[in-house]
Amino acid sequence: MNPKVEVFLRQTPEWREETKRLRAIALRCGLTEELKWGKPCYSFQGSNVVLLQGFKESCALLFCKGALLKDSKGLLEKPGENTQGARRIRFTDVREIVKLEPILQAYIQEAITAEKAGLEVEYKKNPEPAPKELQEKLEEAPALKAAFGALTPGRQRAYILYFSAAKQSQTRSARVNKCRQRILQGKGLND
Repeated sequence: MNPKVEVFLRQTPEWREETKRLRAIALRCGLTEELKWGKPCYSFQGSNVVLLQGFKESCALLFCKGALLKDSKGLLEKPGENTQGARRIRFTDVREIVKLEPILQAYIQEAITAEKAGLEVEYKKNPEPAPKELQEKLEEAPALKAAFGALTPGRQRAYILYFSAAKQSQTRSARVNKCRQRILQGKGLND
C-alpha cells in the first residue's frame, strides 16, 4: 500500500468505500500502487494497468488498455467518444463491486496478461486533420510549431478536437490564440 493513496483516501470522502474495495481488488492482483494524476493508479512492471476514478454521479475502474480485453460480460465502456484505448466499468454502490469482484479480478488478470505479452493498443495517428486555422498559426510561428510537435500525440489530439469542434473559422482561430501560451509551455488542454 502506498502512503500517498492512504492520504488520498482520507482526504476524499466521495466514493471512499467503493474506492477502498476496488483498491483491495487491485492489490490482491499483485499490482503496484501509485498516485498519478491525482488518482490511485495500479501498474505492472512500470506499465499502468488500472486507475480508480471518482465522479459526481459514479466511480469507475478504468483499464488503461481496456480495448485489448475480451469483455466477455459486456461491462466495459469507452469514457468518451474519442477514446481509443481506455475502457472503464462504472459503479454507484459498493454492493455492485462486491457482486462483480471475481469478474473484476479476472478482467485485471487479463489486463496483466496483456502487459506480460507486450500487447499494445493500435492507436490511430492523428485521425482528425488539424484545422486550417491551427495550421496557419503553426506556419506563422516556428516556436509554436515546435512546441506543438513536442506535445504527446494525445495532447495534440485533444487540441485538434477542441479547435475543430468550433463551427466558425473565427471561433477556431480564437481558440488557437487562447491556447497558444499553454502549448508553448508544453501543457495539454486539460493540464
